[in-house]
Amino acid sequence: MISEYPSIRVRGLSKRFGRIEALRDISLDVHADELLVVLGPTGAGKTTLLRTIAGLERSDAGTIELGAEDVTHVAPARRDVSLVFQNFSLYPDWSVRRNLEFPLRAPGRNESKTKIRERVESIAGLLQISHLLPRRSSQLSGGEMQRVAIGRAIVRRPRLFLMDEPLTNLDAKLRESLRVELALLRRELKTPMIYVTHDQAEALSMADRIVVLSQGQILQSGTPQEIYERPVSPTVALQLGTPAINVLPASRRGSDLVADDGTVIVRDARASEAQCEIGVRPENIALEGGRYPATVEGVENIGAVRIVLVCWAGRDVRIMTSSSTKIACGDQIYPKIDATRIVIWKTER
Repeated sequence: MISEYPSIRVRGLSKRFGRIEALRDISLDVHADELLVVLGPTGAGKTTLLRTIAGLERSDAGTIELGAEDVTHVAPARRDVSLVFQNFSLYPDWSVRRNLEFPLRAPGRNESKTKIRERVESIAGLLQISHLLPRRSSQLSGGEMQRVAIGRAIVRRPRLFLMDEPLTNLDAKLRESLRVELALLRRELKTPMIYVTHDQAEALSMADRIVVLSQGQILQSGTPQEIYERPVSPTVALQLGTPAINVLPASRRGSDLVADDGTVIVRDARASEAQCEIGVRPENIALEGGRYPATVEGVENIGAVRIVLVCWAGRDVRIMTSSSTKIACGDQIYPKIDATRIVIWKTER
């Protein structure tokens, strides 16, 4: 259960690099036992946000609180946060053990040799790298190196984890395995985490809550299900879902929403907008049952499902169906949208 009182509170955070506004009035909370994923494309401001919270960048405006302490102008070393980057940043000639010990031997910590050994071996056990402790870092695989980098971040038990796309440089299978392990590990440690990614699979599988960032601004914040099912804009909607959501421009004609080519997309729609865009996920369109024809232009097999690309309502539309469905390029179908699962956004056209 997430605590009511936030462990991290950011208010009105802004940051410029010359003419570039990297962060614009960012406000967010992270609770004591929460994994917050910041999702956005390259250039959205994700890394700048983490570096500013860590104190590696000085904000132009706004405040950062860790617990009850205002750390806006506190030096990075005193903030007690751990930041993991996508590059492994290990000392290559050091052993895994020495790399893990390094944060515990920092000036001022005064940890005993016994405590350092116990802490390192405990974390190595959690990350399943105990057998690697004597090995030099330069002898490790990419997945092993990233486990050590994560271990070095958590070994000193900070009050906040900051993860900057830590799995990006790994292959797909290893990324999938490590993101599950990382989410479980964070829950076991009961330490809040801000996890930055552009990978929607990571966001959906790991997050307690997602913040969607674009051009330095927060567009929406909510649970993965809320953002997937009720995105506030097409920009947010396109951040989540594979294949991507279908976005169809429409106009109101009586109680119907109609495409530019005259196709009735939704009948008896509840929206009042004269001009709008309709968002519908590929899994919420049936291949048959509608009144207006579509031509199949492509079929993609992806395991248990097929993605069918059709030309319909003047647009390319993707429909998800079972892999057992018999369908081929050139076939004519009659798509039917589940009107209860659409999202409608007002537009000015």
